[in-house]
Amino acid sequence: MASSIIHIAVANEINKELNKDKSKILIGTIAPDISKHIGEPKVGSHFLIDPESGIPNIQKFLDKYKNNLTDDFVMGYFIHLYTDYLWFKYFIPEFIDTEKITVTKKDGTTIKCSLHLLDLFVYNDYSNINNSLIDEYDLDLKIFYEEVPKLDNIIEEIPMDRIDIIVNKTGIIIENSKETKELTFGMDEIKQFISMCVKIISEEINRLNIC
Repeated sequence: MASSIIHIAVANEINKELNKDKSKILIGTIAPDISKHIGEPKVGSHFLIDPESGIPNIQKFLDKYKNNLTDDFVMGYFIHLYTDYLWFKYFIPEFIDTEKITVTKKDGTTIKCSLHLLDLFVYNDYSNINNSLIDEYDLDLKIFYEEVPKLDNIIEEIPMDRIDIIVNKTGIIIENSKETKELTFGMDEIKQFISMCVKIISEEINRLNIC
C-alpha cells in the first residue's frame, strides 16, 4: 500500500480545492491503517475485495458511507481507500517497470531494483522518500503532534476511540523520516502517482456531487 506520507500528500493536494478541516481530513486519510497497529486484519478497515489482493472495494465503502462524505474525517478515509485502490491497480503494474527501476546510493552509484527490493524500499523503508515528499509538497504536519480533534463516531470498521494510536504512529514516522538512509528510492514515479491520484479522486468527488 502507499505510505502514510503519500496518503497525506494526496489528501493535502485534494483539500486545496475542497477546503475542508485539514486536521480532520488528514487524520481521516491515515485512519484505515490503524488496523495494523492494533493487530487486526485489513479486510474490514480497508474494505478489501479479498484478503490477498490488498485492493479496497470502493463501491462497498460508498454503499455504506456515501451520505457521510460531507464529514471531513470520512472524506479523508475515502481518499485513503481510493489511493490504495489506484496504487494496486495502476501504480504497481504500470508505473513500476522492474527493468528500469534503480536505487541510488549516497555515493551516486545505482543498483537495479527487483520486485523484492521494491517491497523493501517502498513498503518497509520510506524514510528517504517521505522526507522528500514532505519538502516537495510543503506538508504542514504539526497536527500529528497536537491533540486529536473531536471526531464523530461514523466509521464502524475501526475503533474511533483509539484514533490517537495512528496519529502518534504517524508522528513517529515523520520523525524517523529525518534520518538519512544509505539508499534512496527515486521520486519521479511517486510524484506521477500522486498527481494521478489527485486528478482521478477529485473527478470522482465531483461526480459524486459532494459539497
